[in-house]
Amino acid sequence: MKKLNCTFRVNVSRLLLVLSLVFIPFSLFAASPLDINTATAAEFSAVMSGVGVKKAEAIITYRDANGPFDSVEQLTKVKGIGNVLLDRNRDLVRVVSEEVVN
Repeated sequence: MKKLNCTFRVNVSRLLLVLSLVFIPFSLFAASPLDINTATAAEFSAVMSGVGVKKAEAIITYRDANGPFDSVEQLTKVKGIGNVLLDRNRDLVRVVSEEVVN
């Protein structure tokens, strides 16, 4: 009976470790929305659902060609980014405005 109890505790500990390794990185990204004017392609593809390397690079290319985004909605001007994809990721991204302090 003691061996069974010990095996159970070890398995529960392993399960908790695996779950924490899986879910903690996602919660770190969720705590702070990604600034679409400074994010790298790797950050876009890691944070945004449905955005892989090609779409992430398209966002960077659009930003380099047209300047910084004024709003999150402007992402829909990037080829491959539509309203459905934007709505799915709206809480994960933001535009940080640069305020001039006098």
